[in-house]
Amino acid sequence: MQEQPNNPLHGKTLESILNELVARYGWNELGDRIPINCFRNNPGIKSSLTFLRKTPWARDKVEELYMGMSRR
Repeated sequence: MQEQPNNPLHGKTLESILNELVARYGWNELGDRIPINCFRNNPGIKSSLTFLRKTPWARDKVEELYMGMSRR
């Protein structure tokens, strides 16, 4: 396995990223920052992960928000 010291997502699962975002922002603010239904209507980790794994553009937005959060 190749080391990726400059990749802030290296070793992070999508589930751990989502859990950290929810812990920091909560579902309401997360839904405001990334306006997708799985964050706004009856949100949950499992349903959100299912959607994000099937929808690359939404996953990119989640990862982008996470990287911005980890830089602060």
